[in-house]
Amino acid sequence: MLKFVSTTTPSPKLNTLERNKRKNGTYCLLDVNQNYEKALVYEDGNLNSGTLEAFIQHMVPSIDYYPERTYLFAFLLSSRLYIKPHQLLHDVCQVCIRQQKLTSPDMDRERLKKFCPNLLQLLSEWTETFPYDFRDERMMRHLRDITQKCIAVDASQRKVVGQLMQALIKRLATLEKYEDVLARVNTAAAERMHALRANPASFQTNIIDVCPSPYVLAQQLTHIELERLTNIGPEEFVQSFMKEGTDDAQVRFQDLKRTKNLEAYVEWFNRLSYLVATEVCMHIKRKHRARLIEYFIDVARECFNIGNFNSLMAIMSGLNLSPVARLKKTWGKINTDKFDVLEHQMDPTSNFTTYRQSLKAAMHRALSAQEGACDKIVIPFFSLLVKDFYFLNEGCSNRMPNGYINFQKFWQFAKQVTEFIQWKQVDCPYPRDRQALNYLLTAPVFSENSLYLASYESENPETQFERDQYKTLKMQCSASQK
Repeated sequence: MLKFVSTTTPSPKLNTLERNKRKNGTYCLLDVNQNYEKALVYEDGNLNSGTLEAFIQHMVPSIDYYPERTYLFAFLLSSRLYIKPHQLLHDVCQVCIRQQKLTSPDMDRERLKKFCPNLLQLLSEWTETFPYDFRDERMMRHLRDITQKCIAVDASQRKVVGQLMQALIKRLATLEKYEDVLARVNTAAAERMHALRANPASFQTNIIDVCPSPYVLAQQLTHIELERLTNIGPEEFVQSFMKEGTDDAQVRFQDLKRTKNLEAYVEWFNRLSYLVATEVCMHIKRKHRARLIEYFIDVARECFNIGNFNSLMAIMSGLNLSPVARLKKTWGKINTDKFDVLEHQMDPTSNFTTYRQSLKAAMHRALSAQEGACDKIVIPFFSLLVKDFYFLNEGCSNRMPNGYINFQKFWQFAKQVTEFIQWKQVDCPYPRDRQALNYLLTAPVFSENSLYLASYESENPETQFERDQYKTLKMQCSASQK
Protein backbone atom coordinates (compact mmCIF):
# COMPACT_ATOMS: atom_id res chain seq x y z
CA MET A 1 0.00 0.00 0.00
CA LEU A 2 1.31 3.44 -0.97
CA LYS A 3 0.54 6.86 0.36
CA PHE A 4 1.85 10.39 -0.03
CA VAL A 5 3.43 12.15 2.91
CA SER A 6 4.12 15.88 2.94
CA THR A 7 7.63 16.99 3.75
CA THR A 8 6.01 19.23 6.37
CA THR A 9 2.65 18.34 7.90
CA PRO A 10 0.44 15.84 6.08
CA SER A 11 -3.22 16.54 5.47
CA PRO A 12 -5.73 13.73 6.09
CA LYS A 13 -7.38 14.60 2.77
CA LEU A 14 -4.24 13.87 0.73
CA ASN A 15 -4.93 10.16 0.27
CA THR A 16 -4.67 9.42 -3.47
CA LEU A 17 -1.86 9.49 -5.99
CA GLU A 18 -3.14 12.21 -8.30
CA ARG A 19 -4.51 14.45 -5.53
CA ASN A 20 -1.07 14.74 -4.02
CA LYS A 21 0.70 15.77 -7.21
CA ARG A 22 -0.19 19.34 -6.52
CA LYS A 23 1.86 22.35 -7.51
CA ASN A 24 2.59 23.70 -4.07
CA GLY A 25 5.09 21.87 -1.92
CA THR A 26 7.02 18.61 -2.21
CA TYR A 27 5.56 15.22 -1.41
CA CYS A 28 7.08 11.78 -0.98
CA LEU A 29 5.45 8.54 -2.08
CA LEU A 30 6.16 5.92 0.56
CA ASP A 31 5.66 2.21 0.96
CA VAL A 32 4.09 2.00 4.41
CA ASN A 33 5.74 -1.38 4.95
CA GLN A 34 9.19 0.06 4.36
CA ASN A 35 11.21 2.90 5.85
CA TYR A 36 11.01 6.54 4.82
CA GLU A 37 14.13 6.25 2.64
CA LYS A 38 12.03 4.59 -0.06
CA ALA A 39 10.38 7.71 -1.40
CA LEU A 40 9.48 9.56 -4.56
CA VAL A 41 9.90 13.32 -4.45
CA TYR A 42 7.68 15.63 -6.49
CA GLU A 43 8.43 19.27 -7.20
CA ASP A 44 5.83 21.50 -8.83
CA GLY A 45 3.76 18.44 -9.61
CA ASN A 46 6.58 16.67 -11.48
CA LEU A 47 8.42 13.56 -10.39
CA ASN A 48 11.90 14.78 -9.51
CA SER A 49 13.82 12.09 -7.61
CA GLY A 50 13.55 9.04 -5.40
CA THR A 51 14.99 5.69 -4.46
CA LEU A 52 15.19 2.79 -6.89
CA GLU A 53 12.85 0.71 -4.70
CA ALA A 54 10.22 3.44 -4.76
CA PHE A 55 10.47 3.80 -8.54
CA ILE A 56 9.97 0.06 -8.94
CA GLN A 57 6.97 0.17 -6.62
CA HIS A 58 5.58 3.08 -8.62
CA MET A 59 5.62 1.12 -11.90
CA VAL A 60 3.74 -1.89 -10.48
CA PRO A 61 0.01 -1.76 -11.39
CA SER A 62 -2.86 -2.69 -9.14
CA ILE A 63 -6.59 -3.12 -9.67
CA ASP A 64 -7.28 0.61 -9.72
CA TYR A 65 -3.84 2.00 -10.59
CA TYR A 66 -1.73 1.92 -13.74
CA PRO A 67 1.49 3.91 -14.18
CA GLU A 68 1.49 6.73 -16.71
CA ARG A 69 2.96 5.63 -20.03
CA THR A 70 5.45 8.51 -20.03
CA TYR A 71 6.72 7.42 -16.62
CA LEU A 72 6.85 3.78 -17.63
CA PHE A 73 8.84 4.54 -20.78
CA ALA A 74 11.27 6.87 -18.99
CA PHE A 75 11.89 4.40 -16.17
CA LEU A 76 12.28 1.32 -18.39
CA LEU A 77 14.68 3.28 -20.60
CA SER A 78 17.03 4.59 -17.93
CA SER A 79 16.61 2.22 -14.99
CA ARG A 80 19.24 -0.04 -16.58
CA LEU A 81 21.83 2.45 -15.33
CA TYR A 82 21.05 1.10 -11.85
CA ILE A 83 19.58 -2.37 -12.24
CA LYS A 84 19.73 -5.12 -14.85
CA PRO A 85 16.47 -5.54 -16.81
CA HIS A 86 16.10 -9.17 -15.72
CA GLN A 87 16.49 -8.13 -12.07
CA LEU A 88 13.95 -5.35 -12.57
CA LEU A 89 11.40 -7.74 -14.07
CA HIS A 90 12.05 -10.19 -11.24
CA ASP A 91 11.44 -7.46 -8.65
CA VAL A 92 8.26 -6.29 -10.39
CA CYS A 93 6.94 -9.86 -10.46
CA GLN A 94 7.75 -10.37 -6.78
CA VAL A 95 5.95 -7.15 -5.79
CA CYS A 96 2.90 -8.28 -7.78
CA ILE A 97 2.96 -11.74 -6.21
CA ARG A 98 3.23 -10.33 -2.67
CA GLN A 99 0.69 -7.52 -3.06
CA GLN A 100 -1.91 -9.55 -4.93
CA LYS A 101 -1.21 -12.87 -3.15
CA LEU A 102 -0.87 -14.59 -6.51
CA THR A 103 0.53 -17.79 -5.00
CA SER A 104 -1.55 -17.80 -1.83
CA PRO A 105 -4.15 -20.56 -1.28
CA ASP A 106 -6.65 -17.96 -0.14
CA MET A 107 -6.22 -15.64 -3.14
CA ASP A 108 -9.24 -13.62 -4.19
CA ARG A 109 -9.76 -14.81 -7.78
CA GLU A 110 -12.46 -12.30 -8.62
CA ARG A 111 -10.21 -9.47 -7.47
CA LEU A 112 -7.23 -10.89 -9.36
CA LYS A 113 -9.27 -11.11 -12.56
CA LYS A 114 -9.39 -7.31 -12.46
CA PHE A 115 -5.65 -7.06 -11.74
CA CYS A 116 -4.24 -9.43 -14.37
CA PRO A 117 -5.22 -7.29 -17.41
CA ASN A 118 -3.25 -4.37 -15.95
CA LEU A 119 -0.20 -6.53 -15.35
CA LEU A 120 -0.39 -7.98 -18.87
CA GLN A 121 -0.71 -4.46 -20.27
CA LEU A 122 2.50 -3.50 -18.45
CA LEU A 123 4.31 -6.55 -19.85
CA SER A 124 2.92 -5.81 -23.32
CA GLU A 125 4.28 -2.26 -23.26
CA TRP A 126 7.66 -3.51 -22.09
CA THR A 127 7.91 -6.16 -24.82
CA GLU A 128 6.73 -3.73 -27.51
CA THR A 129 9.05 -0.86 -26.64
CA PHE A 130 12.13 -2.74 -25.41
CA PRO A 131 11.90 -6.18 -27.07
CA TYR A 132 15.69 -6.59 -27.13
CA ASP A 133 15.65 -6.92 -23.33
CA PHE A 134 13.98 -10.28 -23.88
CA ARG A 135 16.88 -11.77 -25.81
CA ASP A 136 18.07 -12.59 -22.30
CA GLU A 137 16.75 -16.02 -21.34
CA ARG A 138 16.35 -14.82 -17.75
CA MET A 139 13.86 -12.23 -18.97
CA MET A 140 11.93 -14.83 -20.94
CA ARG A 141 11.88 -17.13 -17.92
CA HIS A 142 10.39 -14.41 -15.69
CA LEU A 143 7.92 -13.46 -18.43
CA ARG A 144 6.71 -17.04 -18.93
CA ASP A 145 6.42 -17.58 -15.19
CA ILE A 146 4.33 -14.51 -14.39
CA THR A 147 2.07 -14.87 -17.44
CA GLN A 148 1.36 -18.50 -16.55
CA LYS A 149 0.33 -17.33 -13.08
CA CYS A 150 -2.11 -14.91 -14.74
CA ILE A 151 -3.56 -17.73 -16.85
CA ALA A 152 -3.91 -19.91 -13.75
CA VAL A 153 -5.96 -17.14 -12.13
CA ASP A 154 -8.02 -16.28 -15.23
CA ALA A 155 -8.02 -18.75 -18.14
CA SER A 156 -9.61 -16.10 -20.39
CA GLN A 157 -6.23 -14.30 -20.45
CA ARG A 158 -4.63 -17.20 -22.33
CA LYS A 159 -5.36 -15.56 -25.69
CA VAL A 160 -3.87 -12.23 -24.55
CA VAL A 161 -0.73 -13.98 -23.30
CA GLY A 162 -0.44 -15.91 -26.56
CA GLN A 163 -0.67 -12.73 -28.60
CA LEU A 164 1.91 -11.03 -26.39
CA MET A 165 4.37 -13.91 -26.76
CA GLN A 166 3.82 -14.25 -30.52
CA ALA A 167 4.39 -10.53 -31.09
CA LEU A 168 7.58 -10.63 -29.02
CA ILE A 169 8.94 -13.71 -30.82
CA LYS A 170 8.19 -12.04 -34.16
CA ARG A 171 10.12 -8.90 -33.15
CA LEU A 172 13.10 -10.94 -31.96
CA ALA A 173 13.05 -13.04 -35.14
CA THR A 174 13.08 -9.85 -37.24
CA LEU A 175 16.09 -8.58 -35.30
CA GLU A 176 17.90 -11.91 -35.71
CA LYS A 177 17.21 -11.89 -39.44
CA TYR A 178 18.52 -8.32 -39.74
CA GLU A 179 21.72 -9.16 -37.87
CA ASP A 180 22.20 -12.24 -40.06
CA VAL A 181 21.81 -10.12 -43.22
CA LEU A 182 24.24 -7.56 -41.78
CA ALA A 183 26.82 -10.29 -41.14
CA ARG A 184 26.45 -11.65 -44.69
CA VAL A 185 26.78 -8.15 -46.17
CA ASN A 186 29.96 -7.56 -44.18
CA THR A 187 31.34 -10.92 -45.33
CA ALA A 188 30.57 -10.09 -48.97
CA ALA A 189 32.27 -6.69 -48.62
CA ALA A 190 35.36 -8.32 -47.11
CA GLU A 191 35.48 -10.90 -49.94
CA ARG A 192 35.26 -8.20 -52.62
CA MET A 193 38.06 -6.28 -50.92
CA HIS A 194 40.19 -9.43 -50.86
CA ALA A 195 39.49 -10.02 -54.57
CA LEU A 196 40.51 -6.43 -55.34
CA ARG A 197 43.84 -6.87 -53.57
CA ALA A 198 44.49 -10.09 -55.45
CA ASN A 199 43.56 -8.58 -58.83
CA PRO A 200 43.31 -4.75 -58.93
CA ALA A 201 42.32 -4.81 -62.60
CA SER A 202 39.06 -6.54 -61.65
CA PHE A 203 37.75 -3.35 -60.05
CA GLN A 204 36.44 -1.61 -63.17
CA THR A 205 32.90 -0.51 -62.30
CA ASN A 206 32.13 2.81 -60.63
CA ILE A 207 28.95 3.93 -58.94
CA ILE A 208 27.75 6.06 -61.87
CA ASP A 209 27.75 2.97 -64.11
CA VAL A 210 25.59 1.16 -61.56
CA CYS A 211 23.22 4.06 -60.76
CA PRO A 212 23.46 7.03 -63.16
CA SER A 213 20.74 9.03 -61.35
CA PRO A 214 21.80 10.95 -58.19
CA TYR A 215 18.14 11.09 -57.16
CA VAL A 216 17.77 7.29 -57.32
CA LEU A 217 21.01 6.78 -55.39
CA ALA A 218 19.78 9.16 -52.68
CA GLN A 219 16.63 7.02 -52.45
CA GLN A 220 18.70 3.84 -52.06
CA LEU A 221 20.80 5.47 -49.36
CA THR A 222 17.56 6.33 -47.57
CA HIS A 223 16.54 2.65 -47.71
CA ILE A 224 19.79 1.66 -46.00
CA GLU A 225 19.56 4.46 -43.44
CA LEU A 226 15.98 3.64 -42.41
CA GLU A 227 16.65 -0.10 -42.23
CA ARG A 228 19.60 0.41 -39.89
CA LEU A 229 17.86 3.13 -37.91
CA THR A 230 14.80 0.92 -37.42
CA ASN A 231 16.81 -1.86 -35.82
CA ILE A 232 18.46 0.28 -33.16
CA GLY A 233 16.83 -0.35 -29.79
CA PRO A 234 16.08 2.86 -27.85
CA GLU A 235 17.87 1.37 -24.84
CA GLU A 236 21.14 1.23 -26.82
CA PHE A 237 21.62 4.97 -26.29
CA VAL A 238 21.60 4.51 -22.53
CA GLN A 239 23.64 1.31 -22.66
CA SER A 240 26.32 3.07 -24.69
CA PHE A 241 27.07 5.17 -21.59
CA MET A 242 27.69 2.16 -19.38
CA LYS A 243 31.16 2.27 -17.91
CA GLU A 244 33.01 -0.75 -16.60
CA GLY A 245 33.28 -0.58 -12.85
CA THR A 246 30.64 2.14 -12.41
CA ASP A 247 29.70 2.30 -8.73
CA ASP A 248 26.30 3.82 -9.45
CA ALA A 249 25.14 1.10 -11.77
CA GLN A 250 26.15 -1.92 -9.66
CA VAL A 251 25.68 -3.98 -12.79
CA ARG A 252 28.01 -6.15 -14.77
CA PHE A 253 29.37 -4.23 -17.75
CA GLN A 254 29.13 -7.13 -20.18
CA ASP A 255 25.48 -7.64 -19.25
CA LEU A 256 24.39 -4.21 -20.43
CA LYS A 257 26.90 -2.95 -22.99
CA ARG A 258 24.77 -4.18 -25.87
CA THR A 259 24.99 -1.59 -28.60
CA LYS A 260 25.61 -3.75 -31.66
CA ASN A 261 23.02 -2.09 -33.89
CA LEU A 262 23.99 1.43 -32.82
CA GLU A 263 27.63 0.66 -33.56
CA ALA A 264 26.70 -0.89 -36.93
CA TYR A 265 24.96 2.35 -37.87
CA VAL A 266 28.02 4.42 -37.00
CA GLU A 267 30.15 2.00 -39.04
CA TRP A 268 27.79 2.51 -41.99
CA PHE A 269 28.41 6.27 -41.83
CA ASN A 270 32.16 5.67 -41.93
CA ARG A 271 31.82 3.20 -44.79
CA LEU A 272 29.80 5.65 -46.88
CA SER A 273 32.32 8.44 -46.28
CA TYR A 274 35.23 6.24 -47.36
CA LEU A 275 33.25 4.82 -50.30
CA VAL A 276 32.78 8.37 -51.63
CA ALA A 277 36.49 9.07 -51.28
CA THR A 278 37.38 5.71 -52.86
CA GLU A 279 35.15 6.33 -55.88
CA VAL A 280 36.88 9.67 -56.49
CA CYS A 281 40.49 8.70 -55.81
CA MET A 282 40.58 5.42 -57.72
CA HIS A 283 40.38 7.21 -61.10
CA ILE A 284 43.58 8.27 -62.81
CA LYS A 285 41.89 10.68 -65.23
CA ARG A 286 41.03 14.07 -63.82
CA LYS A 287 37.76 14.40 -65.77
CA HIS A 288 36.51 11.15 -64.25
CA ARG A 289 37.36 12.35 -60.73
CA ALA A 290 35.61 15.67 -61.37
CA ARG A 291 32.56 13.85 -62.69
CA LEU A 292 32.39 11.68 -59.56
CA ILE A 293 32.68 14.71 -57.26
CA GLU A 294 29.87 16.51 -59.11
CA TYR A 295 27.77 13.34 -58.96
CA PHE A 296 28.17 13.00 -55.19
CA ILE A 297 27.38 16.68 -54.67
CA ASP A 298 24.10 16.10 -56.52
CA VAL A 299 23.41 12.97 -54.43
CA ALA A 300 24.06 14.96 -51.25
CA ARG A 301 21.65 17.67 -52.38
CA GLU A 302 18.94 15.06 -53.05
CA CYS A 303 19.57 13.58 -49.59
CA PHE A 304 19.03 17.03 -48.08
CA ASN A 305 15.75 17.43 -49.99
CA ILE A 306 14.56 14.01 -48.78
CA GLY A 307 15.46 14.75 -45.15
CA ASN A 308 18.27 12.18 -45.07
CA PHE A 309 20.81 14.24 -43.12
CA ASN A 310 22.97 11.27 -42.13
CA SER A 311 23.83 10.31 -45.72
CA LEU A 312 24.26 13.99 -46.55
CA MET A 313 26.85 14.42 -43.82
CA ALA A 314 28.61 11.15 -44.71
CA ILE A 315 28.98 12.24 -48.34
CA MET A 316 30.21 15.70 -47.35
CA SER A 317 32.62 14.09 -44.92
CA GLY A 318 33.95 11.86 -47.70
CA LEU A 319 34.48 14.79 -50.05
CA ASN A 320 36.30 16.64 -47.28
CA LEU A 321 38.70 13.82 -46.47
CA SER A 322 42.25 15.04 -47.09
CA PRO A 323 43.00 12.63 -49.99
CA VAL A 324 40.04 14.15 -51.89
CA ALA A 325 40.25 17.74 -50.65
CA ARG A 326 43.91 18.05 -51.75
CA LEU A 327 43.07 17.33 -55.41
CA LYS A 328 43.22 21.00 -56.38
CA LYS A 329 43.39 20.44 -60.15
CA THR A 330 40.35 18.22 -59.97
CA TRP A 331 38.35 20.67 -57.87
CA GLY A 332 39.42 23.43 -60.30
CA LYS A 333 37.26 21.80 -62.98
CA ILE A 334 34.15 21.90 -60.77
CA ASN A 335 31.59 24.63 -60.09
CA THR A 336 31.46 24.42 -56.30
CA ASP A 337 28.39 26.64 -55.74
CA LYS A 338 26.15 23.69 -54.80
CA PHE A 339 28.91 22.22 -52.67
CA ASP A 340 29.32 25.50 -50.79
CA VAL A 341 25.58 25.64 -50.03
CA LEU A 342 25.67 22.11 -48.59
CA GLU A 343 28.80 22.93 -46.59
CA HIS A 344 26.92 25.81 -45.02
CA GLN A 345 24.03 23.50 -44.10
CA MET A 346 26.39 21.18 -42.25
CA ASP A 347 28.60 23.90 -40.75
CA PRO A 348 29.64 22.82 -37.21
CA THR A 349 29.80 26.44 -36.02
CA SER A 350 27.78 27.15 -32.86
CA ASN A 351 27.05 23.46 -32.33
CA PHE A 352 25.65 22.92 -35.84
CA THR A 353 23.09 25.72 -35.60
CA THR A 354 22.23 25.71 -39.31
CA TYR A 355 21.80 21.95 -39.41
CA ARG A 356 19.60 22.00 -36.32
CA GLN A 357 17.36 24.59 -37.95
CA SER A 358 17.08 22.42 -41.07
CA LEU A 359 16.29 19.39 -38.88
CA LYS A 360 13.50 21.29 -37.12
CA ALA A 361 12.07 22.31 -40.50
CA ALA A 362 12.12 18.67 -41.63
CA MET A 363 10.42 17.58 -38.40
CA HIS A 364 7.72 20.22 -38.87
CA ARG A 365 7.20 19.06 -42.46
CA ALA A 366 6.92 15.45 -41.30
CA LEU A 367 4.25 16.29 -38.71
CA SER A 368 1.88 17.60 -41.38
CA ALA A 369 2.65 14.88 -43.96
CA GLN A 370 0.34 11.94 -44.59
CA GLU A 371 1.34 8.39 -43.71
CA GLY A 372 3.50 6.87 -46.43
CA ALA A 373 4.46 10.24 -47.88
CA CYS A 374 8.08 11.09 -48.69
CA ASP A 375 7.84 14.16 -46.45
CA LYS A 376 7.52 11.86 -43.42
CA ILE A 377 11.23 11.01 -43.64
CA VAL A 378 13.56 12.52 -41.03
CA ILE A 379 16.97 10.88 -40.70
CA PRO A 380 19.17 12.85 -38.30
CA PHE A 381 22.92 13.25 -38.42
CA PHE A 382 23.40 10.27 -36.15
CA SER A 383 26.84 10.99 -34.71
CA LEU A 384 25.61 14.37 -33.51
CA LEU A 385 22.51 12.77 -32.01
CA VAL A 386 24.71 10.35 -30.04
CA LYS A 387 26.93 13.27 -29.03
CA ASP A 388 23.87 15.15 -27.71
CA PHE A 389 22.94 12.10 -25.62
CA TYR A 390 26.49 11.87 -24.35
CA PHE A 391 26.58 15.48 -23.17
CA LEU A 392 23.15 15.13 -21.61
CA ASN A 393 24.44 12.13 -19.69
CA GLU A 394 27.65 13.88 -18.63
CA GLY A 395 25.92 17.17 -17.83
CA CYS A 396 23.30 15.72 -15.47
CA SER A 397 24.29 13.92 -12.29
CA ASN A 398 22.84 10.46 -11.72
CA ARG A 399 21.99 11.21 -8.11
CA MET A 400 20.77 14.08 -6.00
CA PRO A 401 22.80 15.36 -3.02
CA ASN A 402 20.69 13.17 -0.70
CA GLY A 403 21.54 10.06 -2.71
CA TYR A 404 18.19 9.80 -4.48
CA ILE A 405 18.15 8.96 -8.19
CA ASN A 406 17.77 12.06 -10.38
CA PHE A 407 14.61 11.37 -12.35
CA GLN A 408 14.83 14.68 -14.22
CA LYS A 409 17.66 13.04 -16.18
CA PHE A 410 15.32 10.15 -17.01
CA TRP A 411 12.74 12.60 -18.35
CA GLN A 412 15.32 14.30 -20.60
CA PHE A 413 16.55 10.99 -22.00
CA ALA A 414 12.99 9.87 -22.66
CA LYS A 415 12.10 13.09 -24.49
CA GLN A 416 15.00 12.77 -26.92
CA VAL A 417 14.57 9.03 -27.46
CA THR A 418 10.85 9.51 -28.17
CA GLU A 419 11.76 11.72 -31.15
CA PHE A 420 14.19 9.06 -32.34
CA ILE A 421 11.47 6.39 -32.14
CA GLN A 422 9.17 8.52 -34.29
CA TRP A 423 11.88 8.92 -36.93
CA LYS A 424 12.70 5.22 -37.15
CA GLN A 425 9.07 4.10 -37.51
CA VAL A 426 8.74 5.57 -41.01
CA ASP A 427 8.59 3.13 -43.94
CA CYS A 428 10.73 4.02 -46.94
CA PRO A 429 8.32 4.87 -49.81
CA TYR A 430 10.87 4.58 -52.64
CA PRO A 431 11.32 1.56 -54.96
CA ARG A 432 14.39 -0.55 -54.25
CA ASP A 433 17.23 -0.79 -56.77
CA ARG A 434 18.93 -4.01 -55.71
CA GLN A 435 22.00 -3.51 -57.90
CA ALA A 436 22.63 -0.06 -56.42
CA LEU A 437 21.97 -1.30 -52.88
CA ASN A 438 24.37 -4.19 -53.31
CA TYR A 439 27.07 -1.86 -54.64
CA LEU A 440 26.66 0.60 -51.77
CA LEU A 441 26.89 -2.17 -49.20
CA THR A 442 29.64 -4.36 -50.64
CA ALA A 443 31.84 -2.31 -53.03
CA PRO A 444 35.50 -2.29 -51.93
CA VAL A 445 36.51 0.68 -49.78
CA PHE A 446 40.10 1.92 -49.55
CA SER A 447 41.83 2.42 -46.23
CA GLU A 448 43.14 5.88 -45.37
CA ASN A 449 46.67 5.00 -46.49
CA SER A 450 45.39 3.55 -49.78
CA LEU A 451 43.38 6.72 -50.37
CA TYR A 452 46.45 8.89 -49.83
CA LEU A 453 48.52 6.72 -52.14
CA ALA A 454 45.87 6.88 -54.89
CA SER A 455 45.53 10.64 -54.37
CA TYR A 456 49.29 11.25 -54.72
CA GLU A 457 49.40 9.11 -57.85
CA SER A 458 46.57 11.18 -59.32
CA GLU A 459 48.04 14.57 -58.41
CA ASN A 460 51.66 14.77 -57.34
CA PRO A 461 52.50 15.75 -53.75
CA GLU A 462 53.21 19.47 -53.39
CA THR A 463 54.68 20.00 -49.93
CA GLN A 464 57.64 18.31 -48.30
CA PHE A 465 55.29 16.62 -45.84
CA GLU A 466 53.28 15.16 -48.72
CA ARG A 467 56.43 14.01 -50.53
CA ASP A 468 57.69 12.27 -47.39
CA GLN A 469 54.31 10.68 -46.78
CA TYR A 470 54.10 9.48 -50.39
CA LYS A 471 57.57 7.95 -50.16
CA THR A 472 56.68 6.14 -46.93
CA LEU A 473 53.41 4.81 -48.33
CA LYS A 474 55.13 3.49 -51.48
CA MET A 475 57.71 1.69 -49.36
CA GLN A 476 54.97 0.15 -47.20
CA CYS A 477 53.04 -0.92 -50.30
CA SER A 478 56.16 -2.54 -51.84
CA ALA A 479 56.92 -4.36 -48.59
CA SER A 480 53.40 -5.73 -48.30
CA GLN A 481 53.51 -7.13 -51.86
CA LYS A 482 56.66 -9.15 -51.23
